[in-house]
Amino acid sequence: MNNTFRIYPIGIQNFEDLRNNNNVYVDKTELIYRLANTNKVYFLSRPRRFGKSLLVSTLDAYFRGRKDLFQGLAMERLEKEWNVYPVLHIDFSMTKYTTMADLNERLNLQLCEWERIYGNAPEVALFDITILSSSDAS
Repeated sequence: MNNTFRIYPIGIQNFEDLRNNNNVYVDKTELIYRLANTNKVYFLSRPRRFGKSLLVSTLDAYFRGRKDLFQGLAMERLEKEWNVYPVLHIDFSMTKYTTMADLNERLNLQLCEWERIYGNAPEVALFDITILSSSDAS
């Protein structure tokens, strides 16, 4: 009998950490493959502590072409091409964003980081944004 012990991933929200640290993982990658490879729009609503961050982290790894993390999972046999795509992921859990200035600052910092990673296209003015409140729009 195999005496390899696996750790329950309590509090682990990162797919790479979960896969690299011998954690228990219920393979849902076939569902993720189907979600990513259909021409449908999905609204994913889940309660607190129900794996939203882990799902987003898994999608991030998939779209970045991290085939190594899917070894032994359904995704490994389903995906044939392993294309790499730019991933734009914003984690809004870092602060409360009590003012529009806080939100603008966070978004602009994130956009600058993506510009550093993926390059700058000066002819497209997408990287300096301002969020308008409903009172500003009138």
